[in-house]
Amino acid sequence: MDEYTSTVQVWELSCPRLPAEVGRARRWTRDILHDSPCADDAALIVTELGANAVTHTTGPAFRVTITRTAEAVKLTVTDTGATTTHPRITHPHQDATHGRGLEIVATLADDLKVHHTAHGHTVTARLSPPAALPAAREAQPC
Repeated sequence: MDEYTSTVQVWELSCPRLPAEVGRARRWTRDILHDSPCADDAALIVTELGANAVTHTTGPAFRVTITRTAEAVKLTVTDTGATTTHPRITHPHQDATHGRGLEIVATLADDLKVHHTAHGHTVTARLSPPAALPAAREAQPC
């Protein structure tokens, strides 16, 4: 029977490009990862990436994918809209009210990748549970 058992779990959620859907994606992420020490960080990452998809693109929807293994939780947000900008880390003025989302994601994640296509963007963040982290980071949250 082991040949039919996968150690990789994958969930996907498609959301209309509406601000209220960012909250739904956050709650969905928390529900899926309720037993993971990465749940809070993952929820924040999905919130930031979902808000970026809603705010900065023109497509009708965005998709959230959670991939969970024993070694990591991978969060992917894909938008399908055209835009004149690309996701990137910025360093806004201290009084600015926007522009820190991707920097927050990069700080929380062990790895961050941004892919641009003619049809939108895909941003993937990887979190490692504390047991899989080197000793120097074990005392810190995901």
